[in-house]
Amino acid sequence: MISDTSGPRTPRTRHEIAAAIARDIPAGSFVNLGIGQPTLVADHLAPGSGIVLHTENGMLGMGPAAHGDEIDPDLTNAGKIPVTELAGAAYFHQADSFAMMRGGHLDVCVLGAFQVSQHGDLANWDTGAPGSIPGVGGAMDLAIGAKQVFVMMTLFAKDGTPKLVPSCTYPLTGLACVSRVYTDVATFEVGDRGARLVEVFGTTRDELTTRLGLDLG
Repeated sequence: MISDTSGPRTPRTRHEIAAAIARDIPAGSFVNLGIGQPTLVADHLAPGSGIVLHTENGMLGMGPAAHGDEIDPDLTNAGKIPVTELAGAAYFHQADSFAMMRGGHLDVCVLGAFQVSQHGDLANWDTGAPGSIPGVGGAMDLAIGAKQVFVMMTLFAKDGTPKLVPSCTYPLTGLACVSRVYTDVATFEVGDRGARLVEVFGTTRDELTTRLGLDLG
């Protein structure tokens, strides 16, 4: 049980969230990192963990982001960010990559989100707002195909509204697919029993319970 005063006094940075996710990925896992913040996880994986990164544009064995002389414009992840390759890396057609995703061959995927429900429903491809530009990508295939789905996001939107909600109001990506939510101020487990607070940063259980309107187990 987490006390209201536990945890550091300040929220986590994006790199601190990414590092926490990297620590929680089981050694030897095959993992896909979604576009945006989740790509930072690649920079925090421990050497020798045996974790193999997959990207839906057709690569297995992706390394951390490329910098300086490492940059090859033809070697990018699905978000068009230059990356490195590890020994034994393989390349294949995008259709084969999606077959891997849909066939249940990925152990973990890390995705961003607009909303996650307390029961693990995911909404991350469209807000439904007038003029919004939907961005499906491979999110639906990953959400259903991966054995575990972790979400990396800020807990509150710019206007202060929660992104962890009783039920999603945005168009759904997948139902009951998310198991863990990593945010700047807290980590949660979600599922059929609702949301459970794992750890807090720069806030308290009482404050989160009030702002989210959820029973945090």
